[in-house]
Amino acid sequence: MYRFQVSAHTNMGESIALLGSTAELGSWSISNCIPLQTKSDRYPLWWADVDIPYTDSKIEYKYLKFSAEGEVIWESLGNDNRWIPLEKEAKEATLIVEDGWFGHLQPYPYGYWEKPLIQNPPLKDKNGLRILVIGSSVAMGCSAWLLKGWAELLKETLADKYGHQLINVSELGASVSTTIKRFESVVIPQKPDIVIIALSLGNEGFAYCQPHERKALQQRFESGLQRLIQMTKEIGAIPMLGSVYPHGEYSAEHNWFLYDTHSRMLSWDVPVLDWLTELNDGNGRFAEGLSFDVAHPNSEGHRVMFSAINVPIFDLNKEEAGKKKLSLKPIDVCLFDDQKGFKIAWREKNNSLLFTNNSKVDFQINPYRLELQDCLQNNQLLEKGIYLANTRRVANFSLWLGEKKTIDTIVNIPPSHALEYLPLSAFFSPDKSEVLFYDGSLGILKIDENNLYLINESEHEYNVQPMWKEVSEALRDMKQGVYDDLLHPDIPFRRMMLGETGLESRIKVPPKSALPFQYKCPLSELKRIAILPLGDRCAVRMLLHKIQYDGPAYPFDLTRTTNLSDVADIIDTGFEDMWNPEYLHYNDEHGRIYHSKWTGLSFAHEVENTDDPINDMTPVFKRMKKRYQGRSHRFWATIDKCDEVLFIRTGRADREQVIDIMGKLKEKCQGKTFRLLIMSEQDSQEFSDLEGVLHENIYYNPDWMYDNHDYWWECSQKMRSLLDSLGVTSKNLFWCTI
Repeated sequence: MYRFQVSAHTNMGESIALLGSTAELGSWSISNCIPLQTKSDRYPLWWADVDIPYTDSKIEYKYLKFSAEGEVIWESLGNDNRWIPLEKEAKEATLIVEDGWFGHLQPYPYGYWEKPLIQNPPLKDKNGLRILVIGSSVAMGCSAWLLKGWAELLKETLADKYGHQLINVSELGASVSTTIKRFESVVIPQKPDIVIIALSLGNEGFAYCQPHERKALQQRFESGLQRLIQMTKEIGAIPMLGSVYPHGEYSAEHNWFLYDTHSRMLSWDVPVLDWLTELNDGNGRFAEGLSFDVAHPNSEGHRVMFSAINVPIFDLNKEEAGKKKLSLKPIDVCLFDDQKGFKIAWREKNNSLLFTNNSKVDFQINPYRLELQDCLQNNQLLEKGIYLANTRRVANFSLWLGEKKTIDTIVNIPPSHALEYLPLSAFFSPDKSEVLFYDGSLGILKIDENNLYLINESEHEYNVQPMWKEVSEALRDMKQGVYDDLLHPDIPFRRMMLGETGLESRIKVPPKSALPFQYKCPLSELKRIAILPLGDRCAVRMLLHKIQYDGPAYPFDLTRTTNLSDVADIIDTGFEDMWNPEYLHYNDEHGRIYHSKWTGLSFAHEVENTDDPINDMTPVFKRMKKRYQGRSHRFWATIDKCDEVLFIRTGRADREQVIDIMGKLKEKCQGKTFRLLIMSEQDSQEFSDLEGVLHENIYYNPDWMYDNHDYWWECSQKMRSLLDSLGVTSKNLFWCTI
């Protein structure tokens, strides 16, 4: 029995039929065609069961679509036909012929038995090896005729040439993470001599992920492969790798990643079955005629994959394989010994560095210990980059190996201690962490629901903040709450706040290092204070920027508002007239936009070099509307979502103006705690009895800041000290996320 099935989208009244070269298929007479059936739970799949006697030849056929009026649409005109070989076993069993989509004729057929046929086990050669294949659907032979893919072809060849037995434990949709999880249950019991690991980037979601996620998926995939190689060695088997291969939805950029990964796989001192070179069309996709669908090679593609395998690498008997396996046993290599109790060793098992201090005093590793660095320099055993301690609770959690493989970090090893540092790649393995974000420089690894690592592989400090949308959204996978640097929680910007939208704070990660963060408490236990500048010039914004307390821009940040009453009215009326073109007038002499409703309001940063403000202000007005609508939206969102607000105003103000704006702020804050800090050169006694009003007799001149960076720095430190005295620090600063 042959079950022909094809997927086809149809309209009401339309149907699909089958017509072919044998009498059972209608002998190419439309009046004798075989109608296909479908069901609501299986549509758009259509199928028909046909008995066809065995002959030693192939049959050809096509599908037809009938309209409601009886009009016939052939899926292909001319001599292009579908075809299948006939199988003797189809007399007793059902062979499903999977034809993909109507109108898309495949050059090679795909079919498989509905139920696996009972086969006699192959005769075992006492000198033959047990070779196990663990991979995904391609390794299972999917889309090849009778599932005789590259692995099945290899199985037959190895049995004939060497008496080896090949066992295939591959699984549909397998990824590195699922393969690592099932390794113990499906690989170890087989006691293999050789394990072929055959996985693809496609099952990691590589074809359809966002561009900024590709590096993270690539790193996870490669680290997972390295972990599987190590697991294979640990059970005393010889590891081999199937290379990455194309995908019908890959682009030129995907292709670059394919070859980047392929190049690294070739450097791992493990045999690689090179399929990429043979299958690739040069752009990351399957070469013409080699694929059944976007993810799978067809029968010819599998044949090409088999042909690419260097079969003589399996020319080993039990004794030879045993010697090879012994050579894979992990070793420790001493790299440095000071003969006083301190040693550095490279551990092959984890590709790690082991520091052992058996002396009674601290041993400090630093870039200036030349006798130590000379022993490490240009050592081919070592991996460049960040290494992390195998325990989070050490003062020196990470170290950096530079280009010459020397340790560029100061590390203290206490007496009677041994510390192991593993390369960063080990932590990207799916059984070690979940990669939330990675772009080649910044990495975020979720260790468990309460712990994560921030990794900075660049030579510059990273300021990670909520406006970095890809990073912020990646952190949504973590439990909401407050996370502190496990080792140095008191250093500024070492607190991570995670809310509904992801990251809600700024974190500073030093260059060439990693920080371990641990969950501390829910956000509800933290009183977060927002800073909202109210003019009169941009001094507050500049000072906050200098101490890195600045977040998204707010309406008054880059304006001049000389009259506090104008500010009160602007807030009271919801900002809308702030960007109203009817009130905006450009002064060419001053290079500023003035406001006619609030005469103390003007703008100096809205006209760009490409604008022609004298003749056409339309582009400026459009830009201002979008810009200030966004800033006002953030203003109200900040008041709504923070726990307390600190409004800051520079410039002189009289008592009546302050009373007026306090009343309007009280109405807008709707019971939320707020304070108004005024910084101006006037007597603080004028405001001493006003509740919620703070005054500092000080003047900050933004023009001087632009001209004199020392002055700017001095003023910013005064601002930091003032905010500290008011209880506002990087640990409780509210950061608007929109």
